[in-house]
Amino acid sequence: MKLIGLVFGTAFGFVLSAALLTDYNVIHRMLLFKDWQPFLIMGSAVAIAVPGLRLLKRVGWVTPLGGPLTFSPSTVQRHHVVGSLLFGTGWAIAGTCPGPAAAMLGSGRVMGIFIVAGIFSGILLRDAMVARATARPAAVSPEPLGVGL
Repeated sequence: MKLIGLVFGTAFGFVLSAALLTDYNVIHRMLLFKDWQPFLIMGSAVAIAVPGLRLLKRVGWVTPLGGPLTFSPSTVQRHHVVGSLLFGTGWAIAGTCPGPAAAMLGSGRVMGIFIVAGIFSGILLRDAMVARATARPAAVSPEPLGVGL
């Protein structure tokens, strides 16, 4: 299973690089609405994935790990909004998100080292904030800062 993940992840990285989604200038122009190609790439991925996943669910497809394909929709909550704002801010500053950052790292771009380090630092900071918030007594605050980020 790990080998399959490595093969598909590597292929995905090559696609991201070939589409220039690892180039800061391409992402910068996209976020300024000057280049629509990245939006078209993302839109085409969604247009293929949504009906494909629904079809797989309808036919009762079993995942490679042996479980059923399930979807669990949720309502928009505060932590979704905060998380999306943080993600968008990081994307705007760094000009990349986790997938292209990994492709940058894999292709030997030095900036990829700093971006991936920043991603892992953010994950560790989030985990520390959640651990700290859950360690507090419940009487202090009904929703401590950092829960669900």
